[in-house]
Amino acid sequence: MRLCDFARKRNKKIYAILDIETTGGKYNEEGITEIAIYKFDGHKVIDKFISLVNPEREIQPFVVNLTGINSKMLRSAPKFYEVAKRIVEITEDCIIVAHNSQFDYRILRTEFKRLEYTFKRKTLCTVELSKQLIPDQASYSLGKLTRALGIPVSDRHRANGDAMATVKLFKILLSKDLDKTIIKDNVKQDITKRLNDTHKSIIDSLPSITGVYYIHDENGEIIYIGKSKNIKQRINQHLTNTSKKSKKLQLLAKTVTYEATGNELVALLKESEEIKRNKPAFNRALTRTTFTHALYSFTDKNGYINLKIDKTNGKEKRITSFSNMQSAKSFMFKVVDQYALCQKLTGLYPTKTNCFNYTIKSCNGACVNEESPEEYNQRVLELIAKNSYDNNNMLIIDQGRAIDEKSVIYIENGVFKGLGFYELNHQINNIDVLESIITPMENNRDTQHIIQSYLRRNKRVKTTTLKTI
Repeated sequence: MRLCDFARKRNKKIYAILDIETTGGKYNEEGITEIAIYKFDGHKVIDKFISLVNPEREIQPFVVNLTGINSKMLRSAPKFYEVAKRIVEITEDCIIVAHNSQFDYRILRTEFKRLEYTFKRKTLCTVELSKQLIPDQASYSLGKLTRALGIPVSDRHRANGDAMATVKLFKILLSKDLDKTIIKDNVKQDITKRLNDTHKSIIDSLPSITGVYYIHDENGEIIYIGKSKNIKQRINQHLTNTSKKSKKLQLLAKTVTYEATGNELVALLKESEEIKRNKPAFNRALTRTTFTHALYSFTDKNGYINLKIDKTNGKEKRITSFSNMQSAKSFMFKVVDQYALCQKLTGLYPTKTNCFNYTIKSCNGACVNEESPEEYNQRVLELIAKNSYDNNNMLIIDQGRAIDEKSVIYIENGVFKGLGFYELNHQINNIDVLESIITPMENNRDTQHIIQSYLRRNKRVKTTTLKTI
């Protein structure tokens, strides 16, 4: 009698805990480069399979950097069809468990589909289980979650190391599951069973590009507007998610249209503008990102410009804003080093005397009046100018929707005026040309937050001053 048969007779769940490394690339065109599977009976590992796999396709450079797996390593590795039988055998009658099981299961099914074999297993996702059983974690990525739980991980971003880490995580989740939710309620059926033919055709027709998408009901009305770096993947998530709000959206969704934007900043600004104009029902129902904290400045009695992080309000003039206090503090620590600012005068080191950096000679002494206000304030003003576009006439140039196109965001006297696209051979060095390609948009607190936050996070984006206005 096979072990799986024996376990089933005892009504015992057997799990195939796995991790897959891929080539990266377009959605559903990825290939497997490494796979690790641990058969787990709820107490111990009873079988395992670990192998490199020749994907017979190019590996994306960022994946090589992340995993260390390159094409040379895989030349003599077995191809997927050579390990397919072993994968079928070790996962037979088992529940597949993975950290983000939707991804790993999709990759496996795609590989088997290429062999004209239908691979079906029930699945469990340790990301979803962790959110239920270990709430309030800062992050549910495998690396950060295992660190928070004290789980040792070797060979991070390699299939064997990540699969073994998932085994250890799953053991913890089983022990925390006092209501036995994992066994009773959380076993997923084949994801495609939740998709009707309409939803399948919607997903198949969408591209994997950056842009804004619009979900329509049977009357053509827009019921949800969103943005994504990968529209196909994001719509797939909408139409397979099991939350109550997603299920309601799935019942009404009949078609999806989209608009390419070429980059995320344009997508964010268009999404914000069009939600306000169209007021889709499901956007009103969903919680949106808010910018809770902002950076403010004031001049103290000694003439030094002080910086402070505080909750966002409409009374004070802010320099830039943040989605939470943690990101605000992280920003402040970076700029203190970058601009040689004083910890005391930036609110990072409350004290009536000198700051800590002065003690270690990395502060020039503004905290004890040793550095002149004029010298210190010059660096603070540089920081403010870099992170605020008040009173500026500027263009933000980024990639467009095609190779020969750029996007442009127009700010006049510190006011966001709108955005547009232009071909590389099209000169936009005067106001008449610029206004002809710009789509006017509303300037409001949301657009200011979006632009400042994006520029702060994306240093590669080109900004230029428009001098001819």
